[in-house]
Amino acid sequence: MHYINDTNFENENFFESALTQGDYEYCSFINCNFANCDISSFKFIDCDFTDCDFSSCAIMSTSFQNIKFNNCKMLGLQFDTCNPFALSLNFSNCILNHSVFYSQKLNNTHFSSCQLKEVDFSNCQLKSANFKASDLLFAIFEGCNLEKANFSEAKNYTINPELNIMKGAQFDIPEVIGLLNKYKLKINL
Repeated sequence: MHYINDTNFENENFFESALTQGDYEYCSFINCNFANCDISSFKFIDCDFTDCDFSSCAIMSTSFQNIKFNNCKMLGLQFDTCNPFALSLNFSNCILNHSVFYSQKLNNTHFSSCQLKEVDFSNCQLKSANFKASDLLFAIFEGCNLEKANFSEAKNYTINPELNIMKGAQFDIPEVIGLLNKYKLKINL
């Protein structure tokens, strides 16, 4: 297995020329294409990804430890298949539509200004997670721990408080109405 440390990758198309399998530590990836690639069993530690495309990328048993994704396109990723050991992710202005995080521990994870349409968060630990200004249209929250999660400026969420732990979670008006959708109430503002 290769060990790659403190290296910058810019404008690389890893679909055409595969990234060498190995451990990547303190690396930066800028404007790189991982779409439809298989980076299963790779290890990324303290890495930053900016303006990258990961759409439909295979990430089975991939380790993501202290990783930052900025302005990345990440459609349909199966984060539930990642290595859960020390999983630590932060997303800013990313498109994560149709991705799956099922049963992952994502406490303190930031999803700032992200598109999270139809994302499956079922059974996730999301204590103190930050969904600020994100679009959560049809995202699934069932069996989640959302204690102290921040949904400020988030929109289009539908969360059933009876199926999740939500003590201390933050919501804004009028979007907080998404906590009442299951009751089919008619609410006048």
